[in-house]
Amino acid sequence: MSQSSLSHSFRTLEEWLSYIESIHLTEIDMGLTRIQQVADTLALSFSSAKVVTVGGTNGKGTTCAFLENALLKKGHSVAVYSSPHIRLFNERLRINKVDIDNESLIQAFNEIEQKRGDISLTYYEYTTLAALLILKRNQPDFIILEVGLGGRLDATNIIDADISVITTVDLDHQAFLGNDRESIGREKAGIMRQNRPCVVGDVNPPTSVIEHANDIGCDLFLRDQFFHIQLDGNTWQWSTESAVFTQLPQPSIPRDNIATALAVLELAQISMSEQDVRELVATTKVPGRTEIHHLQCDVMLDVGHNPLAARYLAQVVQSASYRHVYAVFGMMADKDIKQTIAPLVKNIDTWFVGSLSATPRGASAKHIQQFLPKDSKSQTFDNVSDAYKMATEQATSDDLVLVFGSFFTVAEVKALLD
Repeated sequence: MSQSSLSHSFRTLEEWLSYIESIHLTEIDMGLTRIQQVADTLALSFSSAKVVTVGGTNGKGTTCAFLENALLKKGHSVAVYSSPHIRLFNERLRINKVDIDNESLIQAFNEIEQKRGDISLTYYEYTTLAALLILKRNQPDFIILEVGLGGRLDATNIIDADISVITTVDLDHQAFLGNDRESIGREKAGIMRQNRPCVVGDVNPPTSVIEHANDIGCDLFLRDQFFHIQLDGNTWQWSTESAVFTQLPQPSIPRDNIATALAVLELAQISMSEQDVRELVATTKVPGRTEIHHLQCDVMLDVGHNPLAARYLAQVVQSASYRHVYAVFGMMADKDIKQTIAPLVKNIDTWFVGSLSATPRGASAKHIQQFLPKDSKSQTFDNVSDAYKMATEQATSDDLVLVFGSFFTVAEVKALLD
């Protein structure tokens, strides 16, 4: 029986996802040739929607969430496509804040399977096409696409963005994107389009980003040139030449990403009152991004998995006043474990390190432990769940249990909390 005819017997989303994982030998296989060929047969078109593509090393998810909340507040229909998910695959596509249903995904998978012929697609390419096919049918006012990896060769880049966004540029995925910020910036700049705006939130963008914009004729809108942040005690303000929002409250997501999102909204000509912005800043939260649970101790979940994310986490922890901070930590073996640990070493009293067994790329606890300073207090566990349980047994009401290092790490603990 052929693969195509075999796929027609699938009835559940789980069966489909298992099948899609099996049809391409390489998990990450950069390039747009395969997906573009299949996309052409699907006749994807979003002429009635405004597409915002958000790339960057960190801050993509929170930038997308703020944009989504703001656009919904102004009465627009909004879809967000992002990856990876934390608990359920359906989280990857939401329309007007509702995760996509199984039946819509299965219908899209069936159509892709009929159209792809003998073209082999990666899991990410296949599922991205499914999301785009669903969006073609729904045609929301705004489509927000979060880049999965890089930009130039990411599957989302088969769609031309009306506005592109680069949140930050730092070291991550070096095996695919290059070993320095200039190389990585060049890859991320690939989502730019000629004569269309690109907002850059990085305070010190690589030269490669600016050069690429100039080379293709993209309109660049840079932080500290187009938009500005000013701190004022416990509040802050955001401004451009034509708009000022003052006395903004402290947010639950990074201020820098809110500022970048506000610049996108101005370019999209979305009129926001100062009260609108204050409410959005105060209420926007994102699962798995400094997500706090007040239990017998405070538990913070964060999917941060690279040095830049760890530096931000260190600032968040330092600004709090916990008696002890216990880290529950699991990470991918192909990530920069040493430099991700480094910013938090002074903040962590004890490390509870768990092996990530849910993915072949997961690092063992023993492998991770060798990157901790020799004088660090640490314990290793066969899995993240056991590490979390031990950490919470030791923590008191004045302590913080910080769970971070990977989407898989957070997903395992969220399953226990739920």
